[in-house]
Amino acid sequence: MSLIRCPICGAETTWVGNPTRPFCSEACQLRDLGHWLTEQYTIPGTPADAPPLDDADDES
Repeated sequence: MSLIRCPICGAETTWVGNPTRPFCSEACQLRDLGHWLTEQYTIPGTPADAPPLDDADDES
């Protein structure tokens, strides 16, 4: 049986047969979702709604 650590609380849990993997419980799964929804986690890069950095293509 392969044991992994929950990325939220650090508890050991199994990978196989765990419906909330990689989390140990639904509570940790929901805490992680809450972090994404409140923008505590971010993915680096230019936001999709930001203007392009190079305006050279907009010449008419």
